[in-house]
Amino acid sequence: MNRKVIVLFMIFISRQSFSQFNDSVQYYIYYSSAGVINKTNDGKSYVLNNVFRFSISKKIITLNTTNSWIYGEQQAKRKTNNDFSSILDVDLYKNIRRPYYWGLANFDKRYSLKLNNRIQAGAGLGYTFLQSSKANLVFSDGIIYERSDLQNTDNTSNTYATFRNSARLKFRWIINNLLILDGVQFFQPSLSNKEDYIIKSNITASLKLKKWLSLTSAVNYINYPGRTGKIC
Repeated sequence: MNRKVIVLFMIFISRQSFSQFNDSVQYYIYYSSAGVINKTNDGKSYVLNNVFRFSISKKIITLNTTNSWIYGEQQAKRKTNNDFSSILDVDLYKNIRRPYYWGLANFDKRYSLKLNNRIQAGAGLGYTFLQSSKANLVFSDGIIYERSDLQNTDNTSNTYATFRNSARLKFRWIINNLLILDGVQFFQPSLSNKEDYIIKSNITASLKLKKWLSLTSAVNYINYPGRTGKIC
């Protein structure tokens, strides 16, 4: 079987800037776009993956937002992915002490998982185990409220709400100023149903070609959301 795989594009753009107010302020902008076209005798498919991140860091407070969109089609324009995710998190006192406070708001819409929409919001405590210019390791835990709308196999809607424990492990490792490894892992079990849990994993590896340009490879994983509580 003849098989062709074409890497469409992979771009990484990062910019940091500093300015002086009452205390130092750091801005961070990240954008990556990657796509793959797969062509065989039986047909063709493609997947596009776009990620945008923006951060503001001050001495007392840090704000981060991550937005991603994955779109894919396979043979005769049959849609396989149309997944959107947006996360906003705020950290308080993270830059001046190891234990800190955090708040989180999250929106998901995933065609591939039949998730019409999911909204999460909550707060908790975090602890910075390692923080330097070359490495960062942070663990956080807290309680979040979730309301989800899932699509059943018969195309009806299943809407439910639950409280979850939200544990997050985040790391960043810079090797020889050339290779950057970033990762965020979530484990979010429901407090009312042990069989309902969410696992999310995002790992990114970036190889710097120039100060503003890198080749980036990313792995994303999310399990199928469980159902809990009553249909409302």
